This record gives sequence, structure tokens and C-alpha cells, in this order.
Amino acid sequence: MSVNGEAVRVGTGTDEPGWEVDPDDDWALAVIATVGRQLRLRREATGMRVPDFAVAVGYGEDLVYKIETGKRIPRPEYLDTADGVLDAGGLIAAMKEDVRRVRYPKKVRDLAQMEARAVELQLYDPLHIHGLLQTPEFARALLTMRRPAYSTEEVERFIAARVARKAIFERDPAPDLSFVLEEWTLRRPLGGRAILRGQLEHLLEAGQLRHVELQVMPMERDEHAGVDGGIEVLKFEDGSAIGRSPAVAGGRPVSDLRQLRILELRYGIIRAQALTPRESAVFIEHLLGETC
Repeated sequence: MSVNGEAVRVGTGTDEPGWEVDPDDDWALAVIATVGRQLRLRREATGMRVPDFAVAVGYGEDLVYKIETGKRIPRPEYLDTADGVLDAGGLIAAMKEDVRRVRYPKKVRDLAQMEARAVELQLYDPLHIHGLLQTPEFARALLTMRRPAYSTEEVERFIAARVARKAIFERDPAPDLSFVLEEWTLRRPLGGRAILRGQLEHLLEAGQLRHVELQVMPMERDEHAGVDGGIEVLKFEDGSAIGRSPAVAGGRPVSDLRQLRILELRYGIIRAQALTPRESAVFIEHLLGETC
């Protein structure tokens, strides 16, 4: 995903786009410090001063200093431009993969790594459409409504991270994905009816994938096993699993068999109380028709 917003050019006095490094993320700090050091050494080897390099790449001097001192995560286009200006023959551009891995918040990165290993995921979110199912437009609407407000940079990082996590749908072999969605989260026109329509269309497309099951929990149900909050259960090839719910261990991830059984029991009852996948698809189509 290309993040919105062009680079601010030299002399604007505005901080250019990029990502701040999380001071508590030791791995990210080490990676970005190494990338910045390599950029500085390459620039100095060519005899180019920071002001001249800033003009050549079309970015501000402040950004160049921040990147070279490991205080800012460079965007892919910065590395591509620097590679050309410094005649690095692709060596600088090759660092994009290292940067890509650390530009997302640590907690999101850790979650994505677990999802990448899982062979089965059981997911229920009572408050929102699950992040793995959100369109970028819908995710942006949610993130910009948060109070206190996220910065523009934080919004872009979270959206990019959510889009990156969607690679789970393209894995081969694909994991089994089960989602239970609350009806009321499908009715709220967050960001406008056009964004909701795009989100509902995306859900119908995702539900057609043979390894994905989407179920809707109608608001009219007079019994609901999900009143204690959301549920996430990830199962791995070696038979191990990890789960999380606000009602178990204070919301911390758990791998204890007893606690996992509780989560799976609750999730199984929620699925039984929800509409079947076929009924859910018809229901979402009906909601989609209401957005016209």
C-alpha cells in the first residue's frame, strides 16, 4: 500500500512524512540505526554534504539528519531516490525490506507474525468489523474518530499495518478463518454510506473464499454468549494455540489449555447463535441494498 501524502520539499519548514521510531522497540531502533549509518557512510563516501544531498533527493535537511541518526524511519521512496542519487546500484534500495518489517508498531508486528504462523483463526469482535476484514477507507474512518486523536502519522502507520496483515488471505496453503460479526457494526455508516457500501461489498467477496467463513450475529437474538467481549483464538501446526479475551486473564494472551477451552466453548456457542454463513451472505446483501 502506498501511504497518502507527498514528501514536503526543502524549505517548507514542515516535518516531512516518515515514521517515528518507537523508543521501546529495541529491534526497530537497531535496524533503523543501521540503515541510517549505511546511508550516512554512503553519502560521505561520495563527498556529498547533507545540504547538497537534501537538494538532490528533494527532501528537507532535517529529515536527512533524522534518518541518518536513526531517529526516523525512511519511507520506501526515500530509499529509492537515495539509491539513485548516491549511485548505490540497488544496495540502498535493498534495505526497504528491513525497513518494512519495523515500520509498524511492535504490538501490531507481533500479532501479524502469529497470524502468519496460524493454521486456524477464530475471531469475534463485538465493537467493530474485525481489522483483517476492514477496507483501508473504513479503517481510516475508525482511526480518525479516535479520541484523543491519533496524529496523521499514526493513522497512516496503523492503516499500512492492517493492509499488510491481509496477506494472510493469500497464503498457500491458506489458514481456516472464522469471523463472527455483529449486525450493528454492519449498519453504522462510519465515514459515510459510500464507505459502508464498499465495506459490505468487501465482506461479500471475502466470504466467497473457500477458507473463510463469515457469520452475522443478529441484534434480535435474546441470548448471546459474547456479552463478555471479543475472542481471538489462533491455532498452530504443532497443535499449540494462543487465545485472548477481555474476560480471561485480563485480556492477556493465554496458552493454558483450561483457559483456551473456555474461549473455544464461548466461541462455539456464539457461532451456533449466529446466522449460518449462507444466511449471513444473504443478510449482508440485504444491508448492501439499503445503502443505495
